[in-house]
Amino acid sequence: MKRHRILLAYLGFAAGGFVPVRAEERNAWPLTVQQVDASGGITSTAALGPLFFQKTLPEGGQVSGFRPFYLERTQANERITSASALYPLYYYRGDDEAYSWSIFNLINRSGLQPGASPKLQAANAEKFTLWPFYFSRQTGDAATSYRGLMPVAGSIKNFYGYDRIAWTLFPLYTEVDKHEAHTVLAPWPLLRFTSGAERGFALWPLFGWRERPGEFHRRYALWPLIWNHTQAPAADAPAGTAPNRQIGVLPFYAREQGPGLINENFLWPFFGYTDRTAPYRYHETRYLWPFLVQGHGDERRVNRWGPFYTHSNIKGTDKTWIAWPFWRQVKWQADGLAQTQTQLLFFLYSSLEQHSLRHSAAAPAEKVHIWPLLSAWDNGAGRRQYQFPSPFEALFPNNETVRQNWTPLFALYRYDQRAPGDIRASLFWDAITWTRDDARSRSAFHLGPLLSVQTDSRQQHIALGNGLVGLKRTPGTRAWRFFWLDFSHRSTEDNPATAR
Repeated sequence: MKRHRILLAYLGFAAGGFVPVRAEERNAWPLTVQQVDASGGITSTAALGPLFFQKTLPEGGQVSGFRPFYLERTQANERITSASALYPLYYYRGDDEAYSWSIFNLINRSGLQPGASPKLQAANAEKFTLWPFYFSRQTGDAATSYRGLMPVAGSIKNFYGYDRIAWTLFPLYTEVDKHEAHTVLAPWPLLRFTSGAERGFALWPLFGWRERPGEFHRRYALWPLIWNHTQAPAADAPAGTAPNRQIGVLPFYAREQGPGLINENFLWPFFGYTDRTAPYRYHETRYLWPFLVQGHGDERRVNRWGPFYTHSNIKGTDKTWIAWPFWRQVKWQADGLAQTQTQLLFFLYSSLEQHSLRHSAAAPAEKVHIWPLLSAWDNGAGRRQYQFPSPFEALFPNNETVRQNWTPLFALYRYDQRAPGDIRASLFWDAITWTRDDARSRSAFHLGPLLSVQTDSRQQHIALGNGLVGLKRTPGTRAWRFFWLDFSHRSTEDNPATAR
């Protein structure tokens, strides 16, 4: 059950990040709004509405910033683990061993922190990229280090699946190494000469060929219209297994045939069929693809009459489209949960519902977005949240930096129920707040610093000017007592010594 609740917690949007345990609020809006725990420690501070903020994290660190310009998260030892400026323009990530930062994914740097483990220090990897002009990685070993200045000269290694890419006055001369095959392109991409473990030549796009003896042979002409490829069976395939053949003369005909598979297309890509018998059975027929498709087989079924109706079930993942792209629903099971996602025009309306497979009687968890007006979350165990408006949650549902940096800027209204009877609501970025804690018989209302009304089991308290003047009444008395200059923020319930 505990694991189930942890999984459901990932559904929550919690705009602004971790919300500390509520005990008391000090509301001097718009200058500051503070949350204070029972011991008097400040757990969160907001200033100038949602712009400046600081919150304590459960693990002892904190998250703070000036939205949307700067945001940082620190550990208890004050090491910065993440930071961003006008995200996604700039972001930084780091831990005790390494760090990385990026400016719009065009200027990137990564390296080691002081005091990194000896194993990482031996690698001594420092990378810097100014895309697409300059590339550098320095490890202290010439075999794994590189520098390159595009288009003048240089090289990069282990990049985009290639072992090495080198160039001189690109595109006049380029070398590419992959799996012991060496290809020279002079100039790129027109002339290609391949040697080493593979052989080949191409005058692109007119014609070309490439082969690795015992593995494959590929030929094409007028790329990508005509091709003839042969792929040898895997080394562990039974003796006598036929190779895989692919031929095509587009747009008239294309065919792929291999062990247990025939795939043919006529007037590509509109008409065709797929007939598979291994490693699983599946047959599919296509008419005016992608609109009319019928398929069935082992753990697979497709019934598409696009764009009006589509239903498929592939290995237990059930998808239905109606009037594509108007309505879509997906059902699947994972991590002990039965999950249902429903979307209207992709993100105008979206919901994700989770049911426990182990505890069928447990209430479902659900997250709903009505873009850009509302986000709502219910974990099925008494925890609920609502925000209005909510323009980012539906577009970036799993992006914590957007959730911290951008979502609170639009939180005109927020409702947070930690448990039944434990509720906090805020309006206009905490200008107006209302809290209720039935377990402690406590409630509070704040109209910024102008008016506060607090009630608990020991007293009722109405204050103007954050305690400049006000009225008090204790249980058992009918009269209200006038006070002035009462700026205490500790209730008598938390400090019994002050009770009368």
